[in-house]
Amino acid sequence: SKLEEKVNEVEQFYTNLSKKQQQQTGSKGSSVRMQELMRQFGTVLKQLTLHKWAWPFMQPVDVKGLGLHDYFEVIDKPMDFSTIKNQMEAKDGTGYKNVREICADVRLVFKNAMKYNEERSDVHVMAKTLMDKFEEKWLQFLPKVTEEERRREEEEAEAQLDMQLAQEAAHELYELEMHLDELREMVVQNCRKWSTEDKRKLGAALTRLSPEDLTKALEIVAQNNPEFQATAEEVDLDIDAQSESTLWRLKFFVRDALEAQAKTAPASTGGNTNDEKLVNNNNVTSNNNKRKREICDAIAKTAKKRSKKPS
Repeated sequence: SKLEEKVNEVEQFYTNLSKKQQQQTGSKGSSVRMQELMRQFGTVLKQLTLHKWAWPFMQPVDVKGLGLHDYFEVIDKPMDFSTIKNQMEAKDGTGYKNVREICADVRLVFKNAMKYNEERSDVHVMAKTLMDKFEEKWLQFLPKVTEEERRREEEEAEAQLDMQLAQEAAHELYELEMHLDELREMVVQNCRKWSTEDKRKLGAALTRLSPEDLTKALEIVAQNNPEFQATAEEVDLDIDAQSESTLWRLKFFVRDALEAQAKTAPASTGGNTNDEKLVNNNNVTSNNNKRKREICDAIAKTAKKRSKKPS
């Protein structure tokens, strides 16, 4: 049982680690850093839009007003700085996810203008001039983007490796648990069978547990009996209905719990270490816990009924 406890602890550790790594893949930290980069990039764009030639690109092209009937035949995806600004400020998850997406749309603003307007036209020249300025600023900003992308790739690779290790460990631990179950059953088969007197003593000992230990004892019962509700308001514990494995686990748990109670009790109460009796009457402590009293009464009634049966 102690070995199984250790296995469960290790399994829980790797399960939590796996969940943590799943949450950190594309982690919050990386997202925050990218948001900061986009904020800094917004400053670069603001400087660009303040240029005296930026005005034609600030709003969507007025196709109807300007009579540009073939505009949508030439331009597949219109773009302008007001649309980019709205995308950068979007809070509903539809906005940009990284700086490169913003960069692509900024380039699209100027490429569309250069594509639709003749090379010697004012709009074409303005677009080309601003695009050259933008590319200069982008080259200065690019090392920050590259560093963040490299850092994120390393974090994701590490998270994936940790998840793989956690999954492998969980699989091996599951197999170990299966072997432990087989081992427990083998041990139980080789132990002596429980007599009616043994069960009576165990039932009596359970009534002497503290409320906290009684709850733990009921949890032991629930481990091997999924239908048993250890946390229910009313609990009916039938000692005879428990498996040999559960009875042995209960016996050792109760013995250890009562020995611990005896050590913490006042010295005047004395003590008794007789394992067959499981508990000395002097270890009984008064307790007004309603739930404990109800459970103890149920156990006592069950034991009383069995004692009246003919042998």
